[in-house]
Amino acid sequence: MSEITPEIVAEHGLSPEEYERVLHAIGRAPNLTELGIFSVMWSEHCSYKSSRIHLKKLPTTGPQVICGPGENAGVVDIGDGQAAIFKMESHNHPSYIEPYQGAATGVGGILRDVFTMGARPIANLNALRFGRPDHPKMRHLISGVVRGIGGYGNCVGVPTVGGEVNFHTAYDGNILVNAMTVGIAETDKIFYSAASGPGNSIVYVGSKTGRDGIHGATMASADFSEDSEEKRPTVQVGDPFTEKLLIEACLELMASDAIVAIQDMGAAGLTSSSVEMASKGGVGIELDMNKVPCREDGMTPYEMMLSESQERMLMVLKPGREDFAEAIFRKWELDFAVIGTVTETGHMVLKWNGETVADIPLAPLADDAPLYDRPHVSREEYKAWAKVKPLTDMPESADIGADLLKLMASPDIASRRWIWEQYDNKVGGDTIQPPGGDAAVVRIHGTHKALAMSTDCTPRYCYADPYEGGKQAVAECYRNLTAVGATPLAITNCLNFANPQRPEIMAQIVGCLDGMADACRALDFPIVSGNVSLYNESKATGGGSAILPTPAIGGIGLLKDWSKAVGIGFKAEGETIWLLGGHGSTLGQSIWLREVCGHEAGSPPSVDLEQERAAGNLVRQLVLEGIATAVHDISDGGLIVAIAEMGLAGGMGAQLDPLNTVQAFGEDQGRYLITTAPGTNVPSAIAIGKTGGTQVFGVSLADLRSAHEGFFPELMG
Repeated sequence: MSEITPEIVAEHGLSPEEYERVLHAIGRAPNLTELGIFSVMWSEHCSYKSSRIHLKKLPTTGPQVICGPGENAGVVDIGDGQAAIFKMESHNHPSYIEPYQGAATGVGGILRDVFTMGARPIANLNALRFGRPDHPKMRHLISGVVRGIGGYGNCVGVPTVGGEVNFHTAYDGNILVNAMTVGIAETDKIFYSAASGPGNSIVYVGSKTGRDGIHGATMASADFSEDSEEKRPTVQVGDPFTEKLLIEACLELMASDAIVAIQDMGAAGLTSSSVEMASKGGVGIELDMNKVPCREDGMTPYEMMLSESQERMLMVLKPGREDFAEAIFRKWELDFAVIGTVTETGHMVLKWNGETVADIPLAPLADDAPLYDRPHVSREEYKAWAKVKPLTDMPESADIGADLLKLMASPDIASRRWIWEQYDNKVGGDTIQPPGGDAAVVRIHGTHKALAMSTDCTPRYCYADPYEGGKQAVAECYRNLTAVGATPLAITNCLNFANPQRPEIMAQIVGCLDGMADACRALDFPIVSGNVSLYNESKATGGGSAILPTPAIGGIGLLKDWSKAVGIGFKAEGETIWLLGGHGSTLGQSIWLREVCGHEAGSPPSVDLEQERAAGNLVRQLVLEGIATAVHDISDGGLIVAIAEMGLAGGMGAQLDPLNTVQAFGEDQGRYLITTAPGTNVPSAIAIGKTGGTQVFGVSLADLRSAHEGFFPELMG
């Protein structure tokens, strides 16, 4: 057995102080396998050691919440004995190194988090951030990521119904790929991960274990350096056809009473799944490593425990149910092996070739994980560091119509059709509103109900003012769900930040979480699951340094009658267009300022949470009563871009009252555009025009469509 040197400890991502904790936890020097187990369980990716203190601020409960953070996914009640189960995860570093497999296995992993709990997945979404479109690597990265998401989701038979894409130079050397899955389960058939029952069998199912993905969790907990290409072996390889079989086999077994606990093998593979199951149940675990199904010769216990091979699950079965379960998995042509037992020792013991190769007390492995309250600068110090220029006077547009045309073709506003046409968004036959609107709407099969779902974040706001940016990410998600007529239920998140050991970056984390927490409380919109991805920073040639702070929010809402849902497209000529929430008053951090004037300046628009809630209640009432014929929230690009999007979706223009620059392009929050039949009155809203014609602000729909649809096909050749 190799001697554990300081160099080996450092290679495993543990600091000297953390290694001292390991020595204290087990009372002796670990062997290499034990060190590997500690390194992944105490990695940032698995232990949240820099963010746990601040995550406690987030509201996670409510009358609708069945299960909040801590399990594989969050669970909320949607009535009639049904629950929605959902979560969002990051696969950022793997997707930069190997975009197709990185994105594909991100989708596979989040699907497993959801069906592990007994849910049948009904929808996938994603939130993607890329660098400059003209960066030499970006076309390759965009193409690979989009093909990976589509390739996996389409093959596994779950529709990809929504998402978002941003471009910014800050992501040149570290793109973000966040994947979300939503599933439906019966409330009396939800499965959890706490192991129990000493003597019960521990069973491994799914694919065989290979050497792919070893140190994936550790790699995801460090900055990128120039050698990212050498990290290719740390990227997992996915097989969506096996995942489809695994979904069906697990759901079939879940219909019985055989399962005590179940956990997918995600980050840190067999290590995290076995440690988490035993720790949550307060029991011990003994594994026979000779029984682990392997697809490569000569694999060591170290490699088996740290592999992140895909499409694998671990479960604890009730006594005597092994043969019954095995028959199901063999029928679905999947591996099935009893690899261990639950014990009363409180230790993780690994046997190999008849010898004990690891013996770790589980309580310290879970409870003594490092927890850091990292220093962060004050809000004022952060503003000075961020160097956001003040917006001293409001610039004027020389030609609002020409600027609109430019914005419609810009990277952050252009149509994403080129992307979502590569995804099957109709498989399953329950997609009511596909990509392209404010929120996707998916019917709950065999019922009148539907779930609305959306992913949202405005990273440039989060950089300029982390607190307001955190609030805005939650509020925009709330608005997008409301705009289709859904009652917002709960959110998941994927918190993407750079190096938390830099006080300025830690200030972004603290500020965004404070803003998110306040918004969730004010809007009764609790956070039930999530993921933290730190060290999204690159030293790679040509890359930026830190990403923009990107706390991506994924939300779901409930429609009790899916037929009442509205979209963004104008429905008929001569209808009244109403503005709810008032005219724009600031151009700070607006897309117009960046794309037309060439600079990012000013404070982002602030979010009035009381106004947000009141406007949301009114919009849902107008949709429910059939008064609103179309609804669209106002976000990137301001009012004029939102009108153009409604016109393109409905195939007709609009005649608008005169607008000045800030009214046209300001991105003030809490605002909606609503259309109604002539003669209808919308309380507290302003009538700003009528639908009809073939132009928006003097620009033809044909020119707007050409600009809007042209960006991605032109970029991708």
